[in-house]
Amino acid sequence: MVALVTPMIAGVTPDTGLDRDSLARLVEFHIDNGTDAIVAVGTTGESATLTEAEHCVVIRQVVEIVRGRIPVIGGTGSNSTIEAISLTRCARDAGVDACLLVTPYYNKPTQEGLYLHHRAVAEAVDIPQILYNVPGRTACDMLPATVGRLARVPNIIGIKEATGDLDRIRRIREYCGDEFLLLSGDDATACEFICQGGSGVISVTANVAPRAMHDMCMQTQAKNFSQARAINQRLEQLHRTLFLQSNPIPAKWAVHRLGLIEAGIRLPLTWMAAEFEAELEAAMRMAGVI
Repeated sequence: MVALVTPMIAGVTPDTGLDRDSLARLVEFHIDNGTDAIVAVGTTGESATLTEAEHCVVIRQVVEIVRGRIPVIGGTGSNSTIEAISLTRCARDAGVDACLLVTPYYNKPTQEGLYLHHRAVAEAVDIPQILYNVPGRTACDMLPATVGRLARVPNIIGIKEATGDLDRIRRIREYCGDEFLLLSGDDATACEFICQGGSGVISVTANVAPRAMHDMCMQTQAKNFSQARAINQRLEQLHRTLFLQSNPIPAKWAVHRLGLIEAGIRLPLTWMAAEFEAELEAAMRMAGVI
């Protein structure tokens, strides 16, 4: 599954405009290259800098462009419970298949606060929901025991686990069972994550190398682990260089290098520094995408 960048017109401003034409081109690129699902307006989609209205617009546009050909997951998390409920309702009404909700960032809730927050959203909006744990960005770590409590809420169906800690696969499985979706949110460890029992990956790298990421996942699902690791080896440099600066700065540069979007990003993010261009381009060549 791709954590899709949000295309914008060329520029770096507080209100850099959204670009529906590039969004349509980008969605078709992913469908043509085997992407299995699209996550719209997650962290990589610059959710933190879009207004609530824009957030809903982009999700709705992705659903309209996809036309049911692959699932669409709306990123609807917030550090405000009432805003998370509002965004999740908007995504449901737009026709998404599920929603992805990041743990509340910055305000550092307790484990009980995390439980109550996600339970409140799930009870307020009747749509499948996927938890998202990324403590490196949120300063908040949802522990496996809390995931286990939330797994008992009927419409909470899985978690995107982005700690890079492979031991969490076993611990979350013990709490949640085999039916609970366990998705990697860390491209660098995603191959091993799936080989060790994970369900898949919500990927930044898939913005640039969707076919290779799809093929790697299919090989792991078929338990062809050596083939999966061989594909992943070609992507290792790309996994790393897509985080040379804060995500999605390098990812947007790389997708622009592929000719799919304009050079647009919204402050406080900036366009990628020129000093990193050669290294990222070399990683793209190693991955076989240019």
